[in-house]
Amino acid sequence: MMLHVDIKHNLGALTLDMRFNAGPGVTAFYGPSGTGKTSLLRAIAGLQKPDSGEIGFQDEVLFGPRHNVPSQKRNFGYVFQDARLFPHLNVRQNLTFAPDLAGQAAPDLDRIVDLLGLEHLLSRKPKALSGGEAQRVAIGRALLSKPRLLLMDEPLSALDPARRNDILPYLERLKSEGLPILYVSHNMAEVARLADHIVLMDDGRITHAGPVDDILSDPALTRQIGVRQTGAILRAKVSDQPGNGLTGIRFSGGQLWLPVVDAAPGTPLRLRILAQDVMISVHEPTGLSAQNVLPMEVTQIHRGEGPAIVVQMRSGQDHLLSRITQNSAQRLGIEPGKKVWAVIKSLAIAPSDVGRG
Repeated sequence: MMLHVDIKHNLGALTLDMRFNAGPGVTAFYGPSGTGKTSLLRAIAGLQKPDSGEIGFQDEVLFGPRHNVPSQKRNFGYVFQDARLFPHLNVRQNLTFAPDLAGQAAPDLDRIVDLLGLEHLLSRKPKALSGGEAQRVAIGRALLSKPRLLLMDEPLSALDPARRNDILPYLERLKSEGLPILYVSHNMAEVARLADHIVLMDDGRITHAGPVDDILSDPALTRQIGVRQTGAILRAKVSDQPGNGLTGIRFSGGQLWLPVVDAAPGTPLRLRILAQDVMISVHEPTGLSAQNVLPMEVTQIHRGEGPAIVVQMRSGQDHLLSRITQNSAQRLGIEPGKKVWAVIKSLAIAPSDVGRG
């Protein structure tokens, strides 16, 4: 494993007690505010010293009984919730601040500028940037420090939904660079778009961890993820662009139609379909306005404390979740192994839940 963390730290109201390994790709830490996500990231970065334990990266011990490598020598990039740009420097000068301070060139400047779409911003001062533009500059500045690991602490939390949706495609491009990333968020839409692995946290501890597809399709985790945020991820490819305002995609279980996605046939996508937007029929429905009717098999049922249950269904190698009332489940005879049809309105799938896979 690339990163090993096994630490304890008293934060007053709670004790951070974390033990996990993280590999390549994007590992997201998700949980409510005040559960210790930022403190964990600061400990990994060397900005906060844990009370006990060990932090290791590759073959190097960064923190332990006889080790505490200073933050500046860990060579990790850190992107904060706010951009923290130098107001008296323009964008180019902010980007190259660290190399300039060290008397070094920034040979990757043009590549990073292109990756993050900063070409037209280089001469501007921070006060002339939008929130999303400023965060892209902050990410570029972190990348130009040539980090071994990038730590991102809720980098989009200060942005309104429109600006957040503008910057997500740039983060998807960043992910394709292959730099390992630890990403802290309490926004499930971001996690579903970007993460390869997810660590669920509550009260300073890990409750569940694993591949993001597996965790998000587990109906038993509805309460921790949130009933309105629960939804499974599908991996798909663009199959059709008929020019009628819809895009056809194909996944392992069949065909879906979405609001038009600006992508060529063959483009890989990953999308989140919320459980609250999936209806179930025990007979193949006809005469519906809904474009998507998928034959599926019930695989799990999770009954919560309230009137609803969450049904996990499989089609091909992929899963969907549906949140229905217990009364509906009893009336329809929903149980594992039952053949059903999932009904999904095309317009129920938000553009912000569709990313490049």
